Amino acid sequence: MAAFWKGIRSSEGRSGPDADDSSGRAGIRGADIATRLQLLDEFESSGQGWFWATDTSGQITYISPSAATALGASSAALAGRPLSSLFVSDAPESQEEEQGTQRTLPFIMRAKNTISNMELRVATDEREIWWAIFGRPQYDADRNFIGYCGNGKDITELRRSRQDASRMAMYDSLTGLANRHRMGQRLVSILQAYRIAKRSCALMMLDLDRFKQVNDTLGHQAGDELLKQVAQRLTRIIGTQGEIGRLGGDEFQVILPDVDDRGQLGELANRVIQMISQPYTIEGSRCVIGTSVGLAVAPYDGLESDDLVRAADLALYAAKGGGRGQYRFYSNDLKDVAEERRQIEEDLRDALARDQIQMHYQPVVRIEDNIVVGFEGLMRWEHPERGWVNPEVFIPIAEESNLINSLGEWALRKACEDAATWPGNVRIAINVSPVQFATAGFPKAVASALATSGINPDRLELEITETVFMGDHGTTDEVFSILKKLGVRLALDDFGTGYSSLGYLRTAPFDKIKIDRSFVETSTEGGSNNSAIIAAIISLAKALGMETTVEGVEAFDQLNLVRSQGGTHIQGFIYSKALCREEVNERFSDGVFRIEPSGPQKHRQTRRTVFRRIGVIHADYRYEATLRDISKTGARIEGLLGVPVGTELVLDLGEGQLVVASVIRSKDAVQGVEFETPLISDGAGGMCTRHRVSPYALAAAGMPLAALGAGTVIGVPGGGGSRPMFMQVEVASLRSERAA
Repeated sequence: MAAFWKGIRSSEGRSGPDADDSSGRAGIRGADIATRLQLLDEFESSGQGWFWATDTSGQITYISPSAATALGASSAALAGRPLSSLFVSDAPESQEEEQGTQRTLPFIMRAKNTISNMELRVATDEREIWWAIFGRPQYDADRNFIGYCGNGKDITELRRSRQDASRMAMYDSLTGLANRHRMGQRLVSILQAYRIAKRSCALMMLDLDRFKQVNDTLGHQAGDELLKQVAQRLTRIIGTQGEIGRLGGDEFQVILPDVDDRGQLGELANRVIQMISQPYTIEGSRCVIGTSVGLAVAPYDGLESDDLVRAADLALYAAKGGGRGQYRFYSNDLKDVAEERRQIEEDLRDALARDQIQMHYQPVVRIEDNIVVGFEGLMRWEHPERGWVNPEVFIPIAEESNLINSLGEWALRKACEDAATWPGNVRIAINVSPVQFATAGFPKAVASALATSGINPDRLELEITETVFMGDHGTTDEVFSILKKLGVRLALDDFGTGYSSLGYLRTAPFDKIKIDRSFVETSTEGGSNNSAIIAAIISLAKALGMETTVEGVEAFDQLNLVRSQGGTHIQGFIYSKALCREEVNERFSDGVFRIEPSGPQKHRQTRRTVFRRIGVIHADYRYEATLRDISKTGARIEGLLGVPVGTELVLDLGEGQLVVASVIRSKDAVQGVEFETPLISDGAGGMCTRHRVSPYALAAAGMPLAALGAGTVIGVPGGGGSRPMFMQVEVASLRSERAA
């Protein structure tokens, strides 16, 4: 300590009052130094801080014993070592000097700058220790630099507290995932950096389906545990591909850097939906939820953070509106979906009163003799302005707006009433919404419909999906018991598509399993294992004494496959679409309704009927045409005359979606084209391209750097410089000429 204090005193020089060397002054100065040394010793021994000094080369000339002890050495052993060697350097010295940002300790000491509250990690393997050090350069009377003197203190606990506080501010305390604030910051910084590098970034928004019911039935503590398990599953699925955050409530977000392949994103979204939808065990109870996913990709769907989040939110909203348990990519036509949904809800409230809702019936046919043995009742809504509204659109809206109970009761009464006019051995099946099933008065509604219509209860079949099991098991079992006492039949619908568990078949009194159309659609394609799945389900049902109905059979190769696997009943377009009540009654005029199967020999990819304008590019000329239908592998277009078979075209489907295609059929102004690269599912029953033209490519072509709008294409902004090879005609006028 004396040596340390000598260094301090040497820097004071010889000028001023202290230069007086009289005995009185010397006595006072000596007493003063002794007092100061005593105070410094007491300060060191208190553990509140310590002192250090170096020579001109930065080597230690003094360090407090308490600091040396923390390093596992003595003051003498540390003497002569560079002060900087006591600490872990975060970056190479030369790099720090070049960047000029956070200066390293050696750099500051070489520059003879003051060291002010510099936080450094101590170089020790025992435990993580952090010190804050202070120091000032020292000079002799001639202003020659003689080294540093300073002090330090242990800030390990303070730093840990700050880190904990920072983590609490940036991470969700329940799940440990990043919170809304951190995810927002990360997305902003990633998009800013990626814009410069012209890189892409996908954003996935998730919302849990039926989470509120878990909270309501099992309590908030169970809900918290469920959120933790969801977070764990998400972490396993996403891994190192992206960053996951919980935005609050049951909302989650995933940032996926450098991903723009919508095929890859769709597969990931499907895995998320399937994994999140598997059953959970919470406090001894078994519960089932689901999730909906919205996807947007920068720079295609937005360049700024707010724009990308808004796009992903709209996609999520559309996924929920499409029936939940789905994913959806953002597209420009989703911008008005919220307003359209609100309008549909308002119109739906009046639809029953205005006699706009109808019941249509799709036949269930016995394969061995092609005789209709039952029907599935399906609600149809003919809107005065919109035309026929798809049930996949209005049923989810009805479930969310508490309209499903009134719609469901009406469908039940109407179906039983119509079935009363059919032969007495023909059954009627009605879909039951999980919301309707959970309503206290549901069994009474069933009993009332049976009593009013007078049909035998055995003729009524209630189709129930596995989601009814997510509620209170005791209540579910009680409802099943009441329904079976009424004498109605129960069918497990969409088996194998969601949370399938053999436990349902063991405990619930089902009479039938319905095999979902998704297994049939690709069952005859090479490499598909759906044929084996169909066979396994049919065998399982037989072993349990249950019937099976296979849905979605459209072609003879599918029919033959189902027959070869032991299937007995079919419901699909190969026999019939859904029929109105008058058609059904007419076909029963002789007492038996027999249908001969009719359809293509081989199943082909489903074509979706559309009617919208698209761009068609040939050479460097752009035409306008009408897209009439589209599948994953091809499309039918109208509007061009004189296009020979074999012509290569590029279809501009909008939003940067360019598809290379070859003409395989051509008649008049109608062409059938085959795609070079198959399209992928957009998650909502439609198709989209796997990749898109980047806005950065548009910018390189002299176009504004912004999210892509519809019908934008590079290089042919108005038609190109060459003469057109084909004649463009208006589809409407062409039809008029044909009609004449």
